[in-house]
Amino acid sequence: MLMKSRILLLSAASVLALSACNAKETAKPATPATDSTAAASTAVAATVDGVAIPQSTVDLMVKERTAQGQPDTPELRAAIIENLSMQMLVAAEAVKKGIDKAPETVRQMDMVKQSVLANAFVQDYIKNSPITDAMIDAEYKKMSEKAGGNEFKARHILVKTEAEAKSIIASITKDIKAFEKLAKAKSMDPGSKANGGDLGWFNPSGMVPEFGAAVAKLEKGKFTTEPVKTQYGYHVIVLDDSRPITPPPLEQVKEQIKQQLLREHMTKFFADLKAKAKIVVTGAPAPAPAAAAAADAASVAADAAAVSSSAASAAASAAAEAVPAK
Repeated sequence: MLMKSRILLLSAASVLALSACNAKETAKPATPATDSTAAASTAVAATVDGVAIPQSTVDLMVKERTAQGQPDTPELRAAIIENLSMQMLVAAEAVKKGIDKAPETVRQMDMVKQSVLANAFVQDYIKNSPITDAMIDAEYKKMSEKAGGNEFKARHILVKTEAEAKSIIASITKDIKAFEKLAKAKSMDPGSKANGGDLGWFNPSGMVPEFGAAVAKLEKGKFTTEPVKTQYGYHVIVLDDSRPITPPPLEQVKEQIKQQLLREHMTKFFADLKAKAKIVVTGAPAPAPAAAAAADAASVAADAAAVSSSAASAAASAAAEAVPAK
């Protein structure tokens, strides 16, 4: 049962991902139907025992495949038609045997229907809840304010003991030019050791608190006169330069902000929806061996996380591509 559930969950993720591909087309302004478009909507790609496979169904599956990186080729379309034909033949045999009435089959078809409806709702939400330029500008302003302050260019030497750090401080007090050589010889930080301890430019908020605070207090060209203790050991730090943090231009991050805002809006909507609902778990799962139960629980949790991530990514991607800012 768990295996079947995982298959259905992943199918839902696939449908939601496909929504991002369809959104650009569905977001286009409606135009009056013409004879050609009406014909296209009723076009038949093939028939199986007299039952039509609509061209629109083939086109839908082609979009899904091309979204995954496959080129739209005659061979791909032929393969899709072949698969759909076989699917229709096998499904017809299932109906003849009454399998479509079996409780397990009905339950699975209901779950697929729910997945399609959920995907349709995501599409509708994206269409009717556009992320506007005003919303993006406000979020960019908040982001810029948070990014205020300075970033620093510094070097450091990381050692295991306080005594080692104090010895290094004594050496560079006599000759600051010895810092690079000491870093290459003594530092435990593999990322900066070969460069003489150079960390390049960084925001102190991205460092461990003790390190960031120590750098922020230094003057240009000065070094810490006492070892800076962090969870990694003891640091001796030299500040080479500092400059105000400049946020990236709005145009550079506009699409990212739009996607972020849509994710936040959808997350809140779904959380509110769940809060208003009455969800009652009426029975506990059947007992299983501890190891197997743990493995199944971890696997189902991972699949659920994948579906949630896919839904958010699909929605964000669709919003970025399909919903014009207003």
